[in-house]
Amino acid sequence: MIAKIMKGSDFRGVVSYILNDEKGTQIIDADGLFLENNDTIAQGFIGQAQMNPKVTKAVGHIALSFSKEDAPRLNNAIMAQIAREYMERMGIKETQYLIGRHFDKEHPHVHIAFNRIDNNGKTISDRNDRFRSERICKELTRKYGLHFANGKEQVKMDRLREPDKTRYELYQILKAEVGRCKDWQTLLDRLERQGISGQFKYKGQTDEIQGIIFSMNGYRFNGSKVDRQFSYSKIDAALNRNNYGERQTQPQPQANREEISPTSSNDVELISGSLGLLTPSNAPEEQQLYDPYLRNKKKKKQRKINW
Repeated sequence: MIAKIMKGSDFRGVVSYILNDEKGTQIIDADGLFLENNDTIAQGFIGQAQMNPKVTKAVGHIALSFSKEDAPRLNNAIMAQIAREYMERMGIKETQYLIGRHFDKEHPHVHIAFNRIDNNGKTISDRNDRFRSERICKELTRKYGLHFANGKEQVKMDRLREPDKTRYELYQILKAEVGRCKDWQTLLDRLERQGISGQFKYKGQTDEIQGIIFSMNGYRFNGSKVDRQFSYSKIDAALNRNNYGERQTQPQPQANREEISPTSSNDVELISGSLGLLTPSNAPEEQQLYDPYLRNKKKKKQRKINW
């Protein structure tokens, strides 16, 4: 389950889009509206929005899409229930809304039109709505046992419009190139050969890099807006990992070792005499290894003799 959030000022336009006959629309839920026709629905929205004329974008429009694998189990009642719970968690309550189900695509989806001016004339907040929506969609997907799609991997290019089409093409290229490069210069050179330029964003007047902007087909995208994995910090970390992994797999040079000739008996004697490692127990005491245990033993014997 994913949600696409839009805001606008034309209630007639959004009502006309949702109730388009070519999409085989079925109204599966509504509240606070007179559903006789498109005009009465739009007039209902407009009348309530005039309670707070300072809000220029009073139209709320959300498309909820589900995986095609869930189609057999998603009837109108279940989809309306999920849509209502989604709105409740998003803080869209005590206001007019219209939920229409479309049948023009293979995956189940509904469109929600709601009034951002609630029944008391207050504005429904849209603060951090996209981040909240992403979290809520995941929670509802788990709660209702729905299918988790693989995100951008299942996008159908032929249905995309600009700039989303370019954004998705850029996503595919970055996904391939970041994984094979070990530094920024190599990555930027490879992207440039494919018509993509990269520009770093700096913090104030300092040399500290704060982000990356990619340009392609006349469109500019922050790396994190292409996908979270392509923010500057995450690309930088991936390049460092690639570089480290490359160094780890390279054979290490062997250190030059001097050949050691077999030791002669005279050499052994020399070593024995100088280091005291192979000296017999009757060698002078100053040439023997220090052994606290033996010294304690000698002291004990000496005390017995004195007694």
